[in-house]
Amino acid sequence: MSFEITILGSSAAIPSKGRQMTSQHLRIGNQQFLIDCGEATQHQLLNFGISLHKIEHIFISHLHGDHFFGLPGLLSTMHLQRRTEPLYIHGPRGLDEVLLASFKHSKTELNYKVFLYDNPTMFSEVIFENEKITVETIPLTHRVPCTGFLFREKKKQYRIIPEKLPSGLPFEVFRALKRGENIEFNGDTIRYEDVTLPPRKSRSYAFCSDTKYSKSVISKVYGVDLLYHESTFMDRHKERANITYHTTAKQAGSVAKEAKVKELLIGHFSARYADLTELLEEAQTEFNNTQLAIEGQKFSIVESD
Repeated sequence: MSFEITILGSSAAIPSKGRQMTSQHLRIGNQQFLIDCGEATQHQLLNFGISLHKIEHIFISHLHGDHFFGLPGLLSTMHLQRRTEPLYIHGPRGLDEVLLASFKHSKTELNYKVFLYDNPTMFSEVIFENEKITVETIPLTHRVPCTGFLFREKKKQYRIIPEKLPSGLPFEVFRALKRGENIEFNGDTIRYEDVTLPPRKSRSYAFCSDTKYSKSVISKVYGVDLLYHESTFMDRHKERANITYHTTAKQAGSVAKEAKVKELLIGHFSARYADLTELLEEAQTEFNNTQLAIEGQKFSIVESD
């Protein structure tokens, strides 16, 4: 099953040459999610060949414009292109007022249903789950209520070794063995440990949007496969980062190191930095396995035993 993140935008506050506002597309198996929706998000979806109609859930971290100003336009395009499938939006309290005002004054009645849910911002909570994944909020420290999102696969099933099974087993038996249950067949007990391999490891992705450097994040993202953490400033501008409730590249690397994540992805770069190499190198002084969130790049979390 695929687990792939595509960077749509990685600029902070204002766009800069070659960098758009924050947005990411996440594909897990046959489900597609959008994380934040800054300006130009729908253009980026077009540029990178992603169908906006296959997006089922949108997660908005907070109500600063560079993270949601693209949402009314995206919803309008879905409407004009005759979307019929429902859309689920998870965002901070107040997002409903913004969207309702936009559509009220443009006299737009969407021809598909939108379900809007308020994210808890003071504590972690599972805000979405299905048979395969959960999505949990990560409280962040910013100038307005803000959350990150932790996407985590549920425990996977045991893997059948076909050559170890007798012929003629009904389908229900296969399902029971994959769940880790022993079964009776033709008077014999088939132990799941004898005919299966252990489940593959569950994968995880944490998206930490705008936030002041805080150790409270560490426990929430501990051990994840891939951590995206905002890195708006260089450490020489740490005072500016503190005043504006943002994080430096060095601080992001420190979070990744202390949280023992496998890989760090940094983004939300201030427009003052034309060359992002220095941000990357600074983060790598704390955590070597760091990459830049560059528009159009895909980051896959592969399955492993």
